[in-house]
Amino acid sequence: MAILIDGKTPVIIQGFTGRIGSFHAAEMVDYGTNVVGGVTPGKGGGTHLDLPVFNTVKGAIEETGAEASLVFVPPPFAADSIMEAADAGIRLCVCITDGIPAQDMMRVKRYMRRYRFENRMRLVGPNCAGVISPGQAMMGIMPGHIYTPGRVGIVGRSGTLGYEAASQMQARGIGVSTSVGIGGDPINGSSFRDILELFEQDPGTDAVVMIGEIGGPQEAEAAQWAREHMKKPLMAYVAGLSAPKGKRMGHAGAIVSAFGESAQEKVEIIREAGHTIVPHPAAFGETVEAVLSGQMTAA
Repeated sequence: MAILIDGKTPVIIQGFTGRIGSFHAAEMVDYGTNVVGGVTPGKGGGTHLDLPVFNTVKGAIEETGAEASLVFVPPPFAADSIMEAADAGIRLCVCITDGIPAQDMMRVKRYMRRYRFENRMRLVGPNCAGVISPGQAMMGIMPGHIYTPGRVGIVGRSGTLGYEAASQMQARGIGVSTSVGIGGDPINGSSFRDILELFEQDPGTDAVVMIGEIGGPQEAEAAQWAREHMKKPLMAYVAGLSAPKGKRMGHAGAIVSAFGESAQEKVEIIREAGHTIVPHPAAFGETVEAVLSGQMTAA
């Protein structure tokens, strides 16, 4: 089992014929993702990578039955692309683009709420690594070879740390059901809690690794929700223990501005909620192995 996507999910790519879109589209096709075409305004009617190109998302859906869209559109136009996907009826939109202005994402959120598209389309990202259900499908920029099919879910703001967790787990023979990068921007489509809910409902996921960082309340909110609603083990790592207050670190949302937003404060909140802490980035594999074997509960 998997959440969000599987091998049958028909996927289109917005920004299909651009350099970045082309590269990752080819990677996705090679992985086995059911890519059915792409969208580049003004280039509709042709083909690219032996797949059809459309001028609009609506046109692509009508011709291919696409249910999911991956956005590789440059920052000035990415918000409009997300809203176009929602308006056309896409079920899942994954936006890889980074550097989208916060005001643009506020406009996207208002648009989706006003027309209730948030009830019809799940947005993942922006500024994220994407989604992969190992052995089935990949929508994003992650290195697919480090993911082994299995029963542990991964959700994180940092794509690189998500890769590290998957690689360490693979080295210990532990596989991944689905890995989701929610992105590091302050305004994103799906939260940790949103994805944890999906993992809790997924019969193919036995445990979850949550990878957070400084800034914002998402990790604390997810930990509190999980304490009350999750029966599956939750392991968490929070990056940024040495980050100074008021200084942005890496992602646009990675800045400590209030109580409960530092890494140490988040670690304490997560620990108090009864979940297992991954102590450092080199301990993902050993922590997951210990929890799965019953040798560790919460630390």
